[in-house]
Amino acid sequence: MLRKLLLSGVAFLGVCTGTAQADTEADPSEQITVSAARRPIRQDEIGTALTLITEEQIKTQQRRSLPDILMRQPGLNVVRSGGMGATTSIFMRGNNANEVKVRLDGMDINDGSSASGAFDAGQFMTDGLGRIEILRGPQSGLYGADAMAGVIDMTTAQGEGRLKPFVRLEGGSYGTFNQVIGARGSQGRFHYNVELSHYRIDGFHSIPRYIEQYYGATRAQHRKTNRNDNRAATIRLGYDVTRNFDLGLTSRLIQSNYHTYSAYDLQSESYGDGDVRQRNTTNLAIVRGTAHLTSFDGLLDQVIGLGYMTNRNRWSQTGLSSTGPDYYRSSRLKIDWHGTVNLHEYGTVLVGAEHFHETFDTSHTAATLYDTGYHTKASMDTTAGYGQYEGNWHKILYGAANVRYDSNSRYGNYVTWRVAPAVHIPGTGTVLKASAGSGFHGPSLYQLFASQIGSYYTQTGNPYLRAEKLIGYDAGVEQKLLKDTLSFGATWYDNKVKNLIQSTSSVDIAPNGYEIYNYSYGNVARARMYGVEAFADWKPLKTLDFTLNYTWTHARDTTSHTLLQRRPDHKLNFTTTWQPVTDLTLSGNILYTSSWRDVPVIGTSYCSTCGKGRGYFTIDLAATYKINRIISIFARADNLLNRQYEEPIGYLQPGRAGYGGVTLSY
Repeated sequence: MLRKLLLSGVAFLGVCTGTAQADTEADPSEQITVSAARRPIRQDEIGTALTLITEEQIKTQQRRSLPDILMRQPGLNVVRSGGMGATTSIFMRGNNANEVKVRLDGMDINDGSSASGAFDAGQFMTDGLGRIEILRGPQSGLYGADAMAGVIDMTTAQGEGRLKPFVRLEGGSYGTFNQVIGARGSQGRFHYNVELSHYRIDGFHSIPRYIEQYYGATRAQHRKTNRNDNRAATIRLGYDVTRNFDLGLTSRLIQSNYHTYSAYDLQSESYGDGDVRQRNTTNLAIVRGTAHLTSFDGLLDQVIGLGYMTNRNRWSQTGLSSTGPDYYRSSRLKIDWHGTVNLHEYGTVLVGAEHFHETFDTSHTAATLYDTGYHTKASMDTTAGYGQYEGNWHKILYGAANVRYDSNSRYGNYVTWRVAPAVHIPGTGTVLKASAGSGFHGPSLYQLFASQIGSYYTQTGNPYLRAEKLIGYDAGVEQKLLKDTLSFGATWYDNKVKNLIQSTSSVDIAPNGYEIYNYSYGNVARARMYGVEAFADWKPLKTLDFTLNYTWTHARDTTSHTLLQRRPDHKLNFTTTWQPVTDLTLSGNILYTSSWRDVPVIGTSYCSTCGKGRGYFTIDLAATYKINRIISIFARADNLLNRQYEEPIGYLQPGRAGYGGVTLSY
């Protein structure tokens, strides 16, 4: 029975990295989650607050980039410094962006080359993704460091059936011209999915008008725009050696070239620098191989995996008299194993182990005699073991409990845990959910060992940093009515964090009388984040669906008694999908975000929360029409009312935009 479930609903890769394609017409509670317990279970059989996004939903809404689909999910706030391709941060339940673990096909892909170690979703496209699972609340008990706010677990779609080649061409506003070509299917025991994509924009201006007026921007400066060129390859291969043993290989390669002209470049020009432009080139490779074995008639299920990730970034800025290129490089090697013992009516027991080896290398090339170059190189190792019990009592009380031990060569040893029960009240359609757990986030190699010495500044790491720690819990209720066509619910959550890592600074006076600014890091703050997540899903017809989610977040630094940056209090998203005729699908979306605190771009105050971003709402529409078995056409209108808004402050987001294209498939 277990084997049938695994092969039909989930194709394991890494830690259960199959597509688990759920029926989009089924009640959400009956969809299968893999990430919540590292094995396939129904969503309502565990207390974890989670959201499942299927490939069909991504295609219907025509969300081409990962930030575009994530910003509409409960509990998340996505901040992008400009248009497509710009640096993007993901805040979950008010926690910092680097406290969210992101995985692809079982490989941890947080960016080790960045100063904070956060995942940058700016250049990550949705092509090839079969499933996204968002787990909210501390998940370190299963997933270790960086999962203290939650986990975003993505899976590449698996090919099945006959060969299905396709080509998609798309064009539109801001010089957009996108092309995707791919094929998926299976032949005997071999199954495959290969997709190649190219995304291009050229012509998006991200500086708000009031900032241009403040600095007296010229017509030439107003015409400077951002450009992005993104090329990617997504591959998933699998081979069923026997009925009980299969092998898998996944890979995603990304090469991007992002040119930007921001408010800070305009500011530099106003201070007397020349023609300022920034350029960021990224080369990212993620590769993972797995072996999956089911033994003793489904009693024992095991997965062993080997993954590798490397990231190479080059940042440069022209027009400044003392700036040379910066290079950021990182790598991560992961070896892991986990096994699940099926005890049938007594539940399941999961045990696993992981080992990571991570490296970091950054350098700055001096441009002039007054510029100082630097080079920092470091590495660290983490070894972890974990266990979990998951079961139910008379199909009324469900739940899971886990514990994990992590040993890091740089910042020490940590034990984390999590319990997540769910109670089904018989005959009512009511499910009570709750969870509690601990989490931690380790300092990045940059925060530990950075060594940048400039003419009038220093940036040095702190090797004595400790990991950030969190204790969090949530409790909620979900209800189904009208023959399960209507479901709704709400969850209260509360997280407390200590040892928050923040930048520290001091000022020294050089012998020549100039001030030298010294920057480092310290465990100097505490924070509390609490709020409510609510949802409603109504399917009055088989061809019509309404989905609404709302998030209220209160996030405060309890050391300084200030609100945390870039966390809006209120966020609401409404999505509807309608199929009026067999070959036509329509989708509409309304997104509302309230105001938030941020860094001001102009003025004399430069604290992190002295600025206030204005709230906004956007309306998006999408349509797809299948002309025949081979040809489909589609169109999309984003920000239909042309709302001018910034997020973050100083970075204008795209106004009204239209896109359209054609898909050829066989």
